Amino acid sequence: MDPEGAEAAGAAGAPRQSPGPELSAAMRAKIERNRQRALMLRQARLASRPPAAGDGASAAKVSRTVDSGAGFFIEEEEGGEEEHRARTVVQQPAPVMEPDYLQCDDCHKPFMDSYLSNTFDLCVCDNCRDNEVKHQLVSRTEAKQRFLLKDCDLDQREPPLRFLLRKNPHNPRWGDMKLYLLAQVERRSLEVWGSEEALEEARDTREENRDVQKQKRFNKKVKELRRAVRSSMWTRDTSVHQHHYGPEELLDPEEDVYKKTCSGCGHELTYEKM
Repeated sequence: MDPEGAEAAGAAGAPRQSPGPELSAAMRAKIERNRQRALMLRQARLASRPPAAGDGASAAKVSRTVDSGAGFFIEEEEGGEEEHRARTVVQQPAPVMEPDYLQCDDCHKPFMDSYLSNTFDLCVCDNCRDNEVKHQLVSRTEAKQRFLLKDCDLDQREPPLRFLLRKNPHNPRWGDMKLYLLAQVERRSLEVWGSEEALEEARDTREENRDVQKQKRFNKKVKELRRAVRSSMWTRDTSVHQHHYGPEELLDPEEDVYKKTCSGCGHELTYEKM
């Protein structure tokens, strides 16, 4: 068999490989743009990389292959261990500051935190706290009635008084009670009325007005009661009256008529006889 026949037979016996699909001009242009962009990024990364510090000898370079995702691979060079060594960030310690201590109004000792300072903004430590006498609490209603204060005096006058919310002991389903510090309420009443004498005078005036109004309500109830008693004792007779005439009859000679008188009402009945 001649060489041409053998080559033809070998070509006929070998499996035929189908050529891959050809890329369009747009795809080839896109791949080229991605390749150029990847090269530019690599050059910018290498240019911004700081030189390795050492004793003059260049650090060892290690190349690695990175898939660019655009259909080709890029070889990058890595520096030695000194380049990838984590940099230690040194932070300056914060300055040591002394805490802001509060001074107790009773014992004049410094303290950092207390129940009265957090709840009512009162500079009193927990050791000097007296819930029975000095630092007792009053309700909002008692503060208004006892010290003659209004809602605006408690809520709008600067600074507004701080309060503590508690469940109503008479009925938990009612609204929460507002409890105020007695000392702060007394101080606010002096701010409103000016002095204790003016507050006492206002209390006396209010008591007198309350007594006058109470006497007026009492007199009104007595008057209504008397009217009700009188109306219950007097009854109107709505029955029909029946005249009762006796057998005696009187003759009026001038008019020539006879008369009879009712024994009950005194009505006179006049009549003539044929």
